[in-house]
Order: sequence, then C-alpha cells, then structure tokens
Amino acid sequence: MAGTPGAGPVPVAVRVRPGAGRTRVGGRYEGPHGPAVIVAVGAPAVDGKATEAVRRALASALGVRPAAVELKIGAVSRDKVFVVEGAVGAKLAELLDGAP
Repeated sequence: MAGTPGAGPVPVAVRVRPGAGRTRVGGRYEGPHGPAVIVAVGAPAVDGKATEAVRRALASALGVRPAAVELKIGAVSRDKVFVVEGAVGAKLAELLDGAP
C-alpha cells in the first residue's frame, strides 16, 4: 500500500511504568511487540487507571487528541499496543530515541 509516511492509523508499542513520581514519555524498550516507547505515569495499575493515563500522556506527547489514541493490545499488561490516528511518525521516532 502506498501512502504518506506517518499518516493514518499508526501502531505504537508502549511499555508502561505505573506508579511513577511524574508522567514521562520517552525512551526505548525492546518488548514483545517490537521497540516500545516507555511511558511512566503516576496512576496505579488498578482498574485501567494506568492504561487511561498512558493513553492521555501518549496523545499529549504525540500532539493528537486523546480520542485519536485507541488501545488495541494489552489491557492488563505493561506491554501494550495503541493505534494512533494522525501523522505522528516523526514525533514517535523522537520519543523512541528518548526525547520527551
């Protein structure tokens, strides 16, 4: 399929660090879904609170609305895959390189 790189739905692998002192998005983790962005959030890993905090933090870091970020894999795992709508390829590459 041809298309604009970084446009449309983009799968984003994430490694979650719940219960962190502050929210931080950036860094690389070699996870089961490939290279993953590390997302640290203050929310506990209880009742989906960390997952929702990660969804919002990821949206903010990528410059998209939270509604543009949808969880696809890993509801109860630290290793998750979100699908993000929008041209986020360049920003995602920066986050994987550790730039918050």
